[in-house]
Amino acid sequence: MVSVDAHIAKSPALTQKTIWIAWVPLAASWLLMAFEGPYINAALARIDDSVRMIAAFGLAASLSIFIESPVISLLATSTALARSRQNYEMLRRYTLHLVFGTTLLQFLLAWTPLFDIVVIDIMGVPESLHDPVRLGLRLMQFWSAAIAWRRFKQGVLIRLGHSHFVGKGTIVRLLGSAGGATMLALFTPLSGIAVGALSLSVGVIAEAAYAQIVAAPLIRERFGLEATERPELSYRELLTFHWPLATSNLLFLFTPPIIAAALARSPQPELALAAWPVLNGLLFVTRAPEMALPEVAIALSDERESSAAIRRFALMVGLVSAGFLALVSFTPLSHFYFETLVGLPPQLAAMAEGGARLALLMPLAMAFVAGSRGLLTAQRVTRPQAVAIAVELLTLIVVMFAGVYAGYPGVSVAAIAMTAALTTEAIFLAIVSRQHHIPVMPVRSAAGVLGIKTFHKD
Repeated sequence: MVSVDAHIAKSPALTQKTIWIAWVPLAASWLLMAFEGPYINAALARIDDSVRMIAAFGLAASLSIFIESPVISLLATSTALARSRQNYEMLRRYTLHLVFGTTLLQFLLAWTPLFDIVVIDIMGVPESLHDPVRLGLRLMQFWSAAIAWRRFKQGVLIRLGHSHFVGKGTIVRLLGSAGGATMLALFTPLSGIAVGALSLSVGVIAEAAYAQIVAAPLIRERFGLEATERPELSYRELLTFHWPLATSNLLFLFTPPIIAAALARSPQPELALAAWPVLNGLLFVTRAPEMALPEVAIALSDERESSAAIRRFALMVGLVSAGFLALVSFTPLSHFYFETLVGLPPQLAAMAEGGARLALLMPLAMAFVAGSRGLLTAQRVTRPQAVAIAVELLTLIVVMFAGVYAGYPGVSVAAIAMTAALTTEAIFLAIVSRQHHIPVMPVRSAAGVLGIKTFHKD
């Protein structure tokens, strides 16, 4: 009998074409999701009291995303572990527990005095935003539950080799959210925060339903005939694998509330809180292609020379994304995007444009971070990832509040702080990767990505 190692040694090395085929549908999904926020902000910009509504929507969305942090890494966990019926059933049970916990937390924040403690006392949000933020949280009650279920099912789809359904599901989500925002903004008297929160909720619920429908026959076909007498994955083992990733996301999702709290104390706080969600939407667009890298690295980790090939591919993606951000930031596309397309007033557009120019290295840092996370998760090295996020968060806090305390414009400080934080995490993960014998740079270096002769075309 041929061992797995012998089989891998005889198989051809992982090619850039193979990575591309696995990456494209996932990257398309992230890109489509990245345009969701800017589209909804554009709709809100055309409703009465737009500045206040955009600021409130950004706060409500960031708090809801913070609550969902334990479920975000279900995509990576499900992709890595959904290898048998027993594992699938354990993952399903675990997901249902997360659904209950995050839904309860959303309820407590939206409907109890916990709102006053978090939003008013801790974050220091201006009084004019209290009521709309509270309404937004209430209308997004089932946001985390829908996200948990669809990420669990999407991870199974990726593991079973059907990642194209992930991209199609995102189209379903956008039809629900963008279509909902358009219809509600044009044909109802609802406030901007109600339009934004309802649109997001409709979109994610529709995507979760789609993932359930397309995954069901594949799960029955792949896992339906296996015995279930002895679980391969215990609940404790699942917790040990998942919770460092969940903690990483939890720490990372402190980022929006921390930035919001700092912006609330910056010069012109309401303007800064309105401009930042729009800029952050653009920055998310440039980071979206990199967000697909961890699942690709996990799914292809069994291929020969996968680490070096994925590093090379991640570098290429980061360079292209950084180039796109530079194009938008330093050309007339900036005016077109912020003022014409999104519809920001000139003062807010100028704030966002300045921040974009200060964040040019963010996509490149994100590419390295995402590639490292995937490669480490594939080797089941998850605990150092939580430490890496803690280092990133500490960097963000120091830079963000130092800049605001010095009186610099809040949006520009936020862009610099996020870039510095991601760069710090990239350095930390490089150290961890070396300790686990994972290549930190592509074998043929960055020159290969740029087309120099050292690159061997696949």
